[in-house]
Amino acid sequence: MSLIMAFLIGGCLCVIGQLVMDLTKPGITPGHILVGYITIGTFLSAVGLYQPLIDLGGAGATIPLSGFGHSLAQGAIAGVQEKGILGAFTGGVSATAGGITAAIVFGYLAAVLFNPKD
Repeated sequence: MSLIMAFLIGGCLCVIGQLVMDLTKPGITPGHILVGYITIGTFLSAVGLYQPLIDLGGAGATIPLSGFGHSLAQGAIAGVQEKGILGAFTGGVSATAGGITAAIVFGYLAAVLFNPKD
């Protein structure tokens, strides 16, 4: 059942982003969607609404960019509790360092191993 819920929650998040890009007239770009999802995930996490979505959808809620925003917010909150106001700036980076590092390493490996086509 958890796999089905992860698929449904993650799929719904992707469908929402695709519909926003397709149905807006000048066209919201994928960059707008990326920033929007991170911002929405951060906001929902700050007001306590994102954790129930994670409890329901598991990886379907944590893997999209809204989950990255949630991780940033939770890291900043933990950083403030541990280090004060300076933790607001360092906590989010510390909480997401593993994911950022993996993205850089795997992106580099893909660039080295594969050639783009024209």
